[in-house]
Amino acid sequence: MGHSLQRLFLELDFSVLRDALLRAAAVLLCLTVHETCHGLAAYALGDPTARDRHRLSLNPLRHIDWLGLALMFLAGFGWAKPVPVDPRYFRRPKQGMALTALAGPASNFLLALLAVGLSRAVYQYMPYSEGSALLFNFLLYVLAPLSIGLGLFNLLPIPPLDGAKVLGALLPDRTYFGLMRYERYGMLLLLALSYLGVTGGLVSGAIYRVFEFILELFY
Repeated sequence: MGHSLQRLFLELDFSVLRDALLRAAAVLLCLTVHETCHGLAAYALGDPTARDRHRLSLNPLRHIDWLGLALMFLAGFGWAKPVPVDPRYFRRPKQGMALTALAGPASNFLLALLAVGLSRAVYQYMPYSEGSALLFNFLLYVLAPLSIGLGLFNLLPIPPLDGAKVLGALLPDRTYFGLMRYERYGMLLLLALSYLGVTGGLVSGAIYRVFEFILELFY
């Protein structure tokens, strides 16, 4: 019995578990950076709400929404706990909300640039080993594409995604507030579009093009 269990243990493919853990780490990092930068942008524009609620933090536990995290793995998209923003602190509320919203996707694109740049440094300066190869693959093939995907997905102009708030800055007030009224139904729409493969089709091609562009910068 003991020998059979030992043989079963040795035959397990731990690469699947390793890949799942690496993806989980990348998801948490991307979501944490995204939400923290929302809070930093709002704070820079005069809104202390995120700071007062301890959301200007790189601790992922302060940002995780467990349902959103689960859907990130199961449905290909998800969300973190939204950073609280009070537009009354902004001199120009619509524009302030748009800049705060844009900070999230922008941070994901910058994170992807950093990941690809670090992968180049690992490739060029670190001696080859299993550890350096794992770090290289994580940075280039897990973290960078995932961060690009999260940034692009959030730019879709569907409430409650950031793209809807950015678009709102260009719309008349009446149209903007009318759009925001449907924010509660936006997630249902996103789930339906994801189930039909629409969002995946829209974002995946764009991920490839942005990823290719960043690769050309460093490689």
